[in-house]
Amino acid sequence: MNIRRATRTLATAGLLLACLLPVAQAQRVYDSGGRQLGRVDAERYYDASGRSIGRVDGHTVYDASGRQLGRIDGERVYDSSGRQIGRIDGERLYSASGTAMGRIEGERIYDASGRQIGRTEGLRRMQAIIYFFFFM
Repeated sequence: MNIRRATRTLATAGLLLACLLPVAQAQRVYDSGGRQLGRVDAERYYDASGRSIGRVDGHTVYDASGRQLGRIDGERVYDSSGRQIGRIDGERLYSASGTAMGRIEGERIYDASGRQIGRTEGLRRMQAIIYFFFFM
C-alpha cells in the first residue's frame, strides 16, 4: 500500500509542477495566407521544414553554414561586406537609399504598400526585423 501511495503522491506532484511551470511559447513566422514560413528558437532560425537557415551571434547574422550574412548596428542594417542595406525607424523598415520596404506592427509584417505579407508568433521585435531583412 505504501508504494501505491508514494506513486500517487509523486504523480500528483509531477502534475502540479507541470501546471506551474511556464509553457515555452512557440516562435513562428507565417505568410499572409497563414502558412508557416519558419520558426525561431532562441537565436537560431529554421525554415518551415525545420532545416536550419541561420543564426545570430550578438549583432551578427550568419547563414546555416556559418557564413556571415550581415549585422545590425543600432538602427542600421549591413550586409556581409559592410554595405548598408537598410535602416530601422521604429516600426518602419527602409532600404539603404531611404525607400520604404515595410513595417512591423505588433505581430504583423507589412510590405511598403501596406499589404500584410506575414505574421509572427512569439518573436521579439529584433527577431522579426532580422527575419525580414535576412530570411524572408
